[in-house]
Amino acid sequence: MGCVQSFRDLCDREKNTNVRISLPAVCFVWQIAMIILFGVFIRYNEESSPFWIEHRKANNISSDIENDFYFRYPSFQDVHVMIFVGFGFLMTFLKRYSFGGVGFNFLIAAFGLQWALLMQGWFHSLDYSDGKIKIGVENLINADFCVAGCLIAYGAVLGKVSPVQLMVLTLFGITLFAVEEYIILNLIHARDAGGSMVIHTFGGYYGLSISWMLYRPNLSQSNRLQGSVYHSDVFAMIGTLFLWMFWPSFNSAITDHGDGQHRAAINTYLALASTVLTTVAISSLFQKHGKLDMVHIQNSTLAGGVAVGTAAEFMLMPYGSLIVGFCCGIISTLGYIYITPFMEKHLKIQDTCGIHNLHAMPGVIGGVVGAITAAAASEAVYGHEGLINTFDFEDAFKNMTPTRQGGHQAAGLCVAICFGVGGGIIVGCILRLPIWGDPADDNCFDDEPYWEVRDKKKQKKQDSHYHGIHWNFT
Repeated sequence: MGCVQSFRDLCDREKNTNVRISLPAVCFVWQIAMIILFGVFIRYNEESSPFWIEHRKANNISSDIENDFYFRYPSFQDVHVMIFVGFGFLMTFLKRYSFGGVGFNFLIAAFGLQWALLMQGWFHSLDYSDGKIKIGVENLINADFCVAGCLIAYGAVLGKVSPVQLMVLTLFGITLFAVEEYIILNLIHARDAGGSMVIHTFGGYYGLSISWMLYRPNLSQSNRLQGSVYHSDVFAMIGTLFLWMFWPSFNSAITDHGDGQHRAAINTYLALASTVLTTVAISSLFQKHGKLDMVHIQNSTLAGGVAVGTAAEFMLMPYGSLIVGFCCGIISTLGYIYITPFMEKHLKIQDTCGIHNLHAMPGVIGGVVGAITAAAASEAVYGHEGLINTFDFEDAFKNMTPTRQGGHQAAGLCVAICFGVGGGIIVGCILRLPIWGDPADDNCFDDEPYWEVRDKKKQKKQDSHYHGIHWNFT
């Protein structure tokens, strides 16, 4: 802890938020790099290339409707809306940081999905016969999932970092995500349909570790802006509702066609519904006079969707989904009331959006629920073929038993936490360097340093001026 504080002190210099050179340079250079890398590596897969007709005939596919596009694109639309609208508007709750919340969310996602297609492609979609990455609609969904991990991390440092720092956070976050995803899903052979471990646990602890490294002892100087106003909470609630409505698509988007995808949507639907009631109950119970806190309603109502993600395609049973949602509503809301203040005071983790309560804790719960559900699986419940199909007990894993699968699920959770914490500390050290144009402690949570914000008084004068011109002409 002492050496960490010494490193922080070494890097703390006078802040300069002018990113006129660094931000355009990063955006131009990295986008040109994407163009070059895509030109070298990325190609259409057999279902998105003109050779689809030949592929269809060779594989005795009767109709174009069996192209994966028609199965996956509706889910892709929902997930894409979650990434750009849901996450974006959820971050607009700060009274003076709405441009940064939704605008930098847009920037991170647009860059991240390109880098994700490359990183995930090298691990999952590389054709060794020609060295090319073959992409289709499922790759687009997985790229959005990859980006979600970085957007979660952004929530921890919202309002305290520059756009250049966010680009660096995304570059390393996507890279770490691709590696931990490959280890968890391919090497360990854990199942994680909705990404409780791979996305939410990793993204949560990645962001929290970065926030710990970027700790600001004088952040109280910006307390006047670290809060919401009536209209900013309404905008954030729009993000909540988009996320809440489309979360069943998020958890079921890349599951196998048929019963697994159907079951994942049902389980998520029920867990989310249950979470709302317990969130409202706890929020009212712990507030004076029983009033509701909008922070809890905006965030904790989504925790059930996070926690049911790993086990979404398993035989969790409808009542089991309701139980998961019930517990997560309680745990997440209490996290906002007690754990977030404790972390800031004693652990020096300043978590702007409370991602520990919405993503990290529910993600861990989801990993545990997935491990228990997998270990309890049996042919009596799944059937012989159903058990093999659900847990992919084929090829190198054909002799796997449900009990061992439960252990592999637990191992996957540990890997996600280790990558999140370890990667976050390393990336936090890089972001702490005084070269990124981050704001001073008394200038956080404000759009002014990085956005053209029209002053209200000047705006009124301009409006009255134009209004007078209008009347003169008429």
